[in-house]
Amino acid sequence: MRQLLLSILLLNQLAYAQVNAWEKDATPLHRAQKALTEVIIHDIFSPPVASRIYAYANMAAYETLVKQNPAYHSFYQQVKTFPNIPGPTKRICASLAAVNAFLITGKGLVFSEKVMQDSINNILKWYSKKLSPKEFNTSMQYGQQVAEAVIKWAGQDKYKETRSLRRYRFLKEEGKWIPTPPVYMAAIEPYWNRIRPILIDSCNQFMAATAVPFSTDTSSVFYQQAVEVYNTGLHLPTENRAIASFWDCNPFAVTMDGHLNFAAKKISPGGHWISIAGVACRNTNADIMKSAAVYSMTAIALFDGFIICWDEKYRSNVIRPETYINKYMDESWRPLLQTPPFPEYSSGHSVVSTAAATVLTQLFGDQFAYDDNTEVDFGLPVRHFSSFTDACNEAAISRLYGGIHYRAAIEEGQKQGSSLGRWILGKIRLM
Repeated sequence: MRQLLLSILLLNQLAYAQVNAWEKDATPLHRAQKALTEVIIHDIFSPPVASRIYAYANMAAYETLVKQNPAYHSFYQQVKTFPNIPGPTKRICASLAAVNAFLITGKGLVFSEKVMQDSINNILKWYSKKLSPKEFNTSMQYGQQVAEAVIKWAGQDKYKETRSLRRYRFLKEEGKWIPTPPVYMAAIEPYWNRIRPILIDSCNQFMAATAVPFSTDTSSVFYQQAVEVYNTGLHLPTENRAIASFWDCNPFAVTMDGHLNFAAKKISPGGHWISIAGVACRNTNADIMKSAAVYSMTAIALFDGFIICWDEKYRSNVIRPETYINKYMDESWRPLLQTPPFPEYSSGHSVVSTAAATVLTQLFGDQFAYDDNTEVDFGLPVRHFSSFTDACNEAAISRLYGGIHYRAAIEEGQKQGSSLGRWILGKIRLM
C-alpha cells in the first residue's frame, strides 16, 4: 500500500511538472483579486466583512489547486471544520478551476452579483481560447464544486445570525465610545466576536492588555495620550500627512457639501494588504499555486485579526480622541482623517497589518523591498517600503498621525497582530 501511494504521488508530481507554462501563470488570479476588491469597494463592505470575503474566496482557489499539486497541503484537517473536498475525476485545467472557484465564491458573498458576473466573464474568456470546450467545461464544473463546498462551509460561521441581532446601543457612560462626526454613523459589526474563526481557538485568544483607564485629570496617562494626539494633529509634517492618507483605507468616509453627503469609496485595510500580497507575488514571478498560498495565508491573518480586534473594541469600548479632545480640551479640534464608526481600542490597522506582515515576511523574507501602488487608483502616489515590517509599522503609526487612535491602541494592536501572525504560521503547513 505504501509503495502504491508513493507511486501515485510521483505520478502526480510528474503530471504537475508537465503542465503547460501558461497554466501556472498567476495573472488570471491577480485579475480576479482586483475584480473582487472593486466589488467590495462598490458595495461598501466593512473591513471585517471584507476580510471574510477575501478569506473564503482565496481558500477556495488554494484548495482547488492543491488537488493537482501534491507538493502543497490541503486545508482539510489543518483548519477546523474545513470540508474534505474530493479531487476531480476528470482531466481539468487546475488554473481555470481555481480562478472559477475564487470568483464564484466571491460572487456568492457580495451584493453586486451582476457586476461580479461581468468580471467573471471577462477573466475566464482568456481560458476559452486555450482549452478545448470539453476541458474548459470540466474545469469550470470542478471549480463550481469547490466553490459550493466552501460557500456551504462559510454559511456555518454565524455571519447570517449576526445580521438579525438587535441594533447596538452605545453606552451612555463617561469615557465610553459614542458615534462621531460628520454623520454619527451607527456602530459597525458590534457582534463580530461571534463569528467562527478560521484558525484561532477563540475571539479572545490574543487579548490586548487592559486599556488605559479613562480620566480627565490632566496628570493622568489617558489625558496625556490625548494631548499627544492633539499636538500631533496641530503640527503634522507633510510626510506624516501623506502617510496618514496613504493608510486611511476608510470605506465609510463621507464628504459634506452643505446639506449633501457624498461617500468617498475607498479600499479596506484588508484589501490593501491583499494588494500588497499581490505585489510581492508579481515581483517574484510566483506561479498560481504559490500566489494562491500567499493570498490565502494573508487573508486568514486578516480574518482572524479582525475577530480578535473587534472583540477587544466592544469589550473595552474606549472613547475616540475626537470625542475626548472636543469635550475636554478643544471643541474646535478635528482629526486629519475621518474617525471610523467603532470603538478605539485596539487599533484595527495595527492588528491586521502586523498579522499580515508577519505572515508575508515568513513567505518572502525580512528584507523584501517593494513599491506599494495600491492607492494609485485613489489618487495617491506609490510608496516604497524596505520590508513588510516597515510597511506595517507605518500603517500602525498612521493612525496617530490621522488623529483617530491613541498610542496605546497602536502598540497593543501590533502586539496582538504579531502574536496572531506567529500562531498562524505555526498552525498551517503549506508544503
